[in-house]
Amino acid sequence: MSTDHIGRASVYLATGTVVSRVLGFLKAVVLASTIGVIGSPGADAFAVANGLPNTVYVIVAGGVLSAVLVPQIVQASRSTDDGSAYINRLLTLALVVIGAATVIATALAPVLTWFYAGSQPSILPLAIAFAWWCLPQIFFYGLYTVLSEVLNARRSFGPSTWVPVLNNVVALAGLVLFGWAFGFDHDGNRMLDGWSPSMIALLGGSATLGIVAQAVILFWFWRRVGLRYRPDFRWRGVGLGAAGRLAGWTFGMLLLTTFAGVIQTQVTLFASGHGASLAAVESAWLIFMLPHSVITVSIATAYFTRMSEHVLQDSLDKVRQDFSSAVRTISVILTLATAVLVVLAYPIATVFQPNNYSAASALGNVIIAFAVGLLGFSVLFVAQRTFFALGDTRTPFFFTLCQVVIFTAAALLCLLLPLQWVAVGVAGATTLAGTTQLILALVALRRRLGGLDGGRIVTSMLRSLAAVILPLVGGFALLNTLGGFAVSSRGGAMIAMVLVGALMLVLYAGCLALVRSLELQTLLRRRRARE
Repeated sequence: MSTDHIGRASVYLATGTVVSRVLGFLKAVVLASTIGVIGSPGADAFAVANGLPNTVYVIVAGGVLSAVLVPQIVQASRSTDDGSAYINRLLTLALVVIGAATVIATALAPVLTWFYAGSQPSILPLAIAFAWWCLPQIFFYGLYTVLSEVLNARRSFGPSTWVPVLNNVVALAGLVLFGWAFGFDHDGNRMLDGWSPSMIALLGGSATLGIVAQAVILFWFWRRVGLRYRPDFRWRGVGLGAAGRLAGWTFGMLLLTTFAGVIQTQVTLFASGHGASLAAVESAWLIFMLPHSVITVSIATAYFTRMSEHVLQDSLDKVRQDFSSAVRTISVILTLATAVLVVLAYPIATVFQPNNYSAASALGNVIIAFAVGLLGFSVLFVAQRTFFALGDTRTPFFFTLCQVVIFTAAALLCLLLPLQWVAVGVAGATTLAGTTQLILALVALRRRLGGLDGGRIVTSMLRSLAAVILPLVGGFALLNTLGGFAVSSRGGAMIAMVLVGALMLVLYAGCLALVRSLELQTLLRRRRARE
């Protein structure tokens, strides 16, 4: 896959991700208007239940599939049938395992919910009621992952980023219907005993229906690339043992991150009803993930397939070039994204919590604590995918272990903070632990590749940091000029976001040109080539 093809694939992925994430952001805003964010026990209960399916799925198969599926399919594609037999058998095995896990997890809904929300027993009954409706999502998360990763391995990158649009549309429709039928509650004043079975069914059921639609529609894209799924239970002799060996370390890594997730949930729920808690952390994380998903995932997904091909060619020099190119392209964009999130944290939070400065500032502080770790988080994502392309899932396990130990210690210390600062502390602990994990990952990857093209990467990052100083100053100055207008209402906040964001973008582009950023020149050349 050429660099031009990488660029085109990344743009196509980013376009779909932008549409999906904008709708996801809108969905989060509507959800906040429907059940609240800050000080809302109902929002915390739904956050626990709606987060369980993804957590259980990730433990069972999520990261394992992402880590081993693309390299294995790229290798299997060299067979005479273009890998069709392998794909059918792998999909059959995955669906059997994930289907069984879904049935077991749903049956254990009360136990799983208690495991995550036991520190706040008052919300447990409502969280369990939501969990019955949400846990079936596990199967469809698995179906979506397998189908989309096979498409990615076949270089059909677009569907996996575009079909979440359907998920968000369905979920949005459910939220609007809920608000129309039962009323909107953006301040989170609805009491725990004010939730009826029909309310729970509509909110939880529409969330699950969106995941179902997102997964099932991918079969249509399979047919477009010439794939036909036929169940095949003959799992011997097709190389699944190699995939299993790779998956073992990844499974251990997922258990570690799940443990960290339990700690995060239990600690943040201590503040439920008293300030920013689990719903606030999840809302802030959604905002944090927006630039990561649009930029990093789009670029890294396209590079991941090419890295896997270069590994098969035993060309570590090209893998190193891929890593360097991906990191430099990502960092030049995410440096600005980090600055924008920090400057606009309070107006962004106001969109979620309008007409309530205290709640908006509480959410804004959590956003800032996450945002300062955005660039490191994204570089770590690329480093992990590079290890996966190399067929090494053992090394990521050990640097993830260090990250989990540091996060757990730091998060537990947050219990000593005033309740209104617990969520901010947990977000800061995430940034601290992730930064440490990044350093360890880069040291290990440098040894594995015999270098990382560090000179060019550091030079590129220094140019970006120099270029972002003026946008930061200009952004804060304009925000200060706007004053209370920027946080007085949802409309004012959105106007402020547009004005400040546009100013920072223009200033950053100009400063990048002044410092002669090679990455900016490359991006502009690719754009002109597409035109």
